[in-house]
Amino acid sequence: MGIPPATKPDRAVVRDALGVGVAVGLSGFAFGVTSAGAGLGLLQSCALSLLVFTGASQFALVGALAAGGNPFTAAAGAFFLGTRNAFYGLRLSQLLALPRSVRPLAAHWVIDETAAVSLAQPDRRAARLGFTVTGITLYALWNLTTLLGALGAEAIGDTDAWGLDAAGPAVFLALLAPMLRTATERAVAAIAVVLGLGLLPVLPAGVPVLVAALAAPVVLWCEGRKTGPAGEKGTDR
Repeated sequence: MGIPPATKPDRAVVRDALGVGVAVGLSGFAFGVTSAGAGLGLLQSCALSLLVFTGASQFALVGALAAGGNPFTAAAGAFFLGTRNAFYGLRLSQLLALPRSVRPLAAHWVIDETAAVSLAQPDRRAARLGFTVTGITLYALWNLTTLLGALGAEAIGDTDAWGLDAAGPAVFLALLAPMLRTATERAVAAIAVVLGLGLLPVLPAGVPVLVAALAAPVVLWCEGRKTGPAGEKGTDR
């Protein structure tokens, strides 16, 4: 007889999902402050969290606007950063196998955290539970703290005088750092930083972010040259 697949108690799944949702959801406060500091109004800041709901892209958008970037360039950078969620969706669609009627709603919650919690589960039932609890918790908290951050920034006034303009980049780096587990990921991050910072003085605001995105294909191309088409080390001399 085969060994049945491992199961995970619902309580453990909910605990892990709540932990991720609460920890990341509180970061919405930093986005609210950063967004207000970039010149966006309260309704605009809240609309971004309600309708876009992908933290890294939101930070990239308001960061570029705060630096004086063109709105279209800022939106393009945020868009390219958010395309990673489409790849999560391809994987989660097979894992969760949700009914067609709820897929459009579930797609709005396909982000780094819900994907990570879902993919860590041993079976489909646990994955669905983890996805749902993480999505609800994170969406509710992120939007609530965005509102509080934007209101607080408006009450404070000049966010630059308080140094709160650094809150967004700091939170973004804090969320990104634990994800860089492999040498390839660290190489992509390092090259992106060099490109972004190096081109910042010579290119319009927002454009260095787009150029920094080239780090990923460059590193992957180099990796492919090393391993060759069959997964073996290349023989180029």
